[in-house]
Amino acid sequence: MLSRPISFALAGLAGAATMTAASAPSPLYPIYQRLWGFSSFILTVIFAAYVVALLLALLTVGSLSDRIGRRPVASASLVLLTLGMVLFATADSTGALVAARLVQGFAVGAATGTFTAMIIDKAPSARSGSLVSSAVPSLGIAFGAVLAGALVEFAPFPRQLVFWILAVSYLVIAALVWLVPERVRPASPTARSIWRSLLPSIGLPPATRSIFLALVPSIAATWALGGLYLSLGSSILGTVLGVQSHFTIGLVLGVFFIAGTVGTAISAFLPPRLGTQFGYGTLVLGVLITIAALVMAGTPLYVVGSAIAGLGFGATFRLAVGALGEAAPDAERGQVFSTMYIVSYIAFSVPALVAGLAVERFGLEPTAVVYGALDVALVVIAIVAGLVRARRQAAGVPDGASASPPQPVSR
Repeated sequence: MLSRPISFALAGLAGAATMTAASAPSPLYPIYQRLWGFSSFILTVIFAAYVVALLLALLTVGSLSDRIGRRPVASASLVLLTLGMVLFATADSTGALVAARLVQGFAVGAATGTFTAMIIDKAPSARSGSLVSSAVPSLGIAFGAVLAGALVEFAPFPRQLVFWILAVSYLVIAALVWLVPERVRPASPTARSIWRSLLPSIGLPPATRSIFLALVPSIAATWALGGLYLSLGSSILGTVLGVQSHFTIGLVLGVFFIAGTVGTAISAFLPPRLGTQFGYGTLVLGVLITIAALVMAGTPLYVVGSAIAGLGFGATFRLAVGALGEAAPDAERGQVFSTMYIVSYIAFSVPALVAGLAVERFGLEPTAVVYGALDVALVVIAIVAGLVRARRQAAGVPDGASASPPQPVSR
C-alpha cells in the first residue's frame, strides 16, 4: 500500500486527470462543426449531454464511495472514462459525439465526488486538502484544453490522438488507485444499504446546510463562467475574435483555468476575509474586462480578462470547498461533495444551453456580453449571502444551528 503523502498526491493526480477529459473535446468543436455542419445550439446540446449524464451519476453513485470504499468507485469510473475516450476517438457523426459525451459524463460524475473525498481523506491538513481538491478541476481542465489544442494543431491524427493518450492514462491510474489505503469505516455496508444508496437522492448533513446555501451563489458564478468557456469559448475566439489556430484556442481556454489554479494557491495563503475579497474582486474585474474585449474585438485584452477572471474562479471555488470540507462529517463527505458538484454542474450546463439558444437568435457577441453581465450579478448575490452569514456568525449562530435533519429525495 502507498504511504499517506503518496496516496494524497495520487488522489490529486487522478482527480485532475479525470477533469482533463472535460475540456479535451473543446478545441475540436470547430472541426466537428465544419465536418458535420451542426449549429451553435447543437454544440451546446452535445455539451449538455455530458452534464446530464454527470448529474445522473452524482445523484445515484455520488455517495456510493461512502459505503463501499473509495477505491472500487474510483477505479470503475476511470475504466468507464476510458470507454468514453475510445468513443470520442472513433466518432464519425454528431450522434456518436453525444454518445461519447454521455459515457464520459457519467464516468466523471462517478469520479468527481469520490476523488474529492479521497483527497480530503488523505490530506496532511485541512488547508492542503481544500487547496488541492479545489485546484484539481481548473488544473485538469486547463491541461486538457492545451494538450488537445497542441495535438490538433501539430500532431498526426488530430481528431483521435488526444483521446487515445487519455484512454491509456486512465487505465494506468485505474490500477494505481487500488494501492491507496481505504479509510476506516464504522461498519461493513449491507447489500440493502448499498442498493438504497443507488436510488437518486440529494441531501446534506445538518451541519452543512446553512453554509452550503450561503455558498450556492458563489459556486454558481464560478461554474457558470467555466461552462461558457468550455461550451462556446472556442466559437467566441474563432468567430468574434478571429482566432484560427486550434493551439491558440486551446491555449487561451487554458489561460482561464491555469489562472484558476494560481488563484486557488494564492487564496490558500490569505486570511479568509481577504481571500474572499480577492476571489470576488478578480472574478468581477476579469469578467468586465472580457466583456470590453468582446465589444472592442481585442484578443490580447480578452486573454488578460480571462486570466484575471480565472484567478477569481480558483480562489472563490477553493473557499467553497474548504468551508464544506471543514463542516462535513467524515462519513458523509462523499455525499456533501456530490451535492456540491450537482449544483456546480447545473450552473455549468443550464446557462450554457440557454446561451446556445440565444446565439441562434441574437448572435454570439451579444449573448456572451449578457452572459458575462449575469455572472457579475451572481457574484453580487454571493457577496450579499456572505455578509448575511457573517452577521449570523457574529451573532453567535453557528452553521447548521437551525437546520433540520437531512431529507434525501429518496432513500
